Amino acid sequence: MLAFLAKMSDVGYAYLSSGIGAGLTTIGAGIGIGRLAASAMEGIARQPEATAKIQTAMIIAAALIEGIALLCAVICLLLNMK
Repeated sequence: MLAFLAKMSDVGYAYLSSGIGAGLTTIGAGIGIGRLAASAMEGIARQPEATAKIQTAMIIAAALIEGIALLCAVICLLLNMK
């Protein structure tokens, strides 16, 4: 394993780091949206009359999380192609 890393060029490190960055971005977005949905379900269970407001806030927050995740993934790919 260490011999393989010693032979990698700068381009290889760029590919490796962009892949790791894109993967971490995807994992982070998945965890964030999962926690958001779980909290929204708990809120709806506690106050069923506030369902519409909770769902609206959840959808907006999920869209913001997805937007940041997409931006981070694009940045990783652009750094990979540089």
